[in-house]
Amino acid sequence: MPQLDTSTWFITILSMLFTLYIIMQLKVSKHLYHQNPEPVVTKTTEHTTPWQTKWTKIYSPLSLPLR
Repeated sequence: MPQLDTSTWFITILSMLFTLYIIMQLKVSKHLYHQNPEPVVTKTTEHTTPWQTKWTKIYSPLSLPLR
C-alpha cells in the first residue's frame, strides 16, 4: 500500500484559507451600510383603563379572618 504524500497539504490549506479570506472581504466590502443612523422617535400612547384610577385589593384566602 503506497504512502500518502502530505508534503503539499500545508500550501493547499494555506491557499484555501487565503482564498476564503479574500472572498469574505469582497462580500463584506459590497455590503451597504447606513452613513448616519438616527434614532426613531416613538410615541407613547396613554391607555385609559379602569384600574388606573382606583385601587384594587386582592385578598389571599390565608389572610382572611377566621369564621
